This record gives sequence, structure tokens and C-alpha cells, in this order.
Amino acid sequence: MAKLYFKYGAMGSSKTANALITKFNYEERGMKVWLIKPSTDDRDGKTHIRSRIGLAADADVIAPEDNIGELLKKQEGIDVIISDECQFFTAEHIDQLREIVNFQDIPVLCFGLRTDFLTHLFPGSARLFEVADSITEIKTICSCGAKAIVNARIAADGKIITEGEQVMLGGNESYVAMCHKCWAKAIKEQNHA
Repeated sequence: MAKLYFKYGAMGSSKTANALITKFNYEERGMKVWLIKPSTDDRDGKTHIRSRIGLAADADVIAPEDNIGELLKKQEGIDVIISDECQFFTAEHIDQLREIVNFQDIPVLCFGLRTDFLTHLFPGSARLFEVADSITEIKTICSCGAKAIVNARIAADGKIITEGEQVMLGGNESYVAMCHKCWAKAIKEQNHA
């Protein structure tokens, strides 16, 4: 029986690497993987997915107006769907993936962030928390050694940014995974400096 999986973690927790390793494992067993990503994620190119450790693959791009179920009809013999950066999907996209699991018995594995730089849920992540069969945290650590749960957005001067648009693509130059205590403490200190 197929399931809808949500595997989430803070920045730098190897979500993309895990997605690409999972893709490899399915393919090694002769199964056909449909690798998808939202059009919002164009950091490494429109159709490219690349992990920080160098794993890479091409993916089909899902635009906000696309219906994933309709796009699946154009694919042949899909055994599993793997999504990277699923937090950028709309709630409707997540519902479409849920329908695929329910009525086509195809497992769907979604990898992405839980929250933005202000600790607010992304729409795709929020819906996955509501409807996923399996929810797994991919852990990473803060510089203090505690579990990181915040994707702190960092300015060029090293200060933590506390306002702005929810989506701003970036890597190590723009984001640091932190525990909530270190994040809150840094904000408090910079506000009193």
C-alpha cells in the first residue's frame, strides 16, 4: 500500500542528498522514479536539483498552475514520485499528490523545509503535516551542538534578518541552521546593540 511521506529538516540537513539517494535506490532495483520540484526552486537551474555534497539530477518542474495528476498521465510506468523542495508547492499540489497515493497506489516522498526564516510554516509543508501518512525529521545541528530547527536568514554583515518575503532562495551564504535558543538570543543581542 502506497503512502505519502514528508521528510523535513532545517537548511543543511541533507534533504536533497537524501532525496537523490532514495531515487538511486529505487532505480537500482529497476523501478521508474518521477523526480519533481516546484518552479520556485530555480537556484541550481530551472530543472536541476543539486545537493551540497555534489549529488545532482534533472527533475520535472511543477508550476503553481499545474495539476500534478494530469502531468502524471503523460509519464509511463512510474513506480514512485520523489519531490525536492516540497515546501514551495501549493496546498492544492499536496492534495494532488495525496490523490495519486490514494487512487493510483504510487508512493510519494516529499523532501523539504518545515518553516521559513521567521519559523512560519510554508504552505506545502503545512498541508503535508495535515495529510502525510509518515512524517520524519532529518536532523542537523546548531553551532552550539543542539538540534537546529530554525533556518536563520543572514545578511552580508552576519546579522539575522527578521523581516522580508517568505521565499528567498539561497544557500550557506544566506542561511544558517540554528537552534531556537541561539536564534532568539542573537536577535535579542543585535536589537540591543
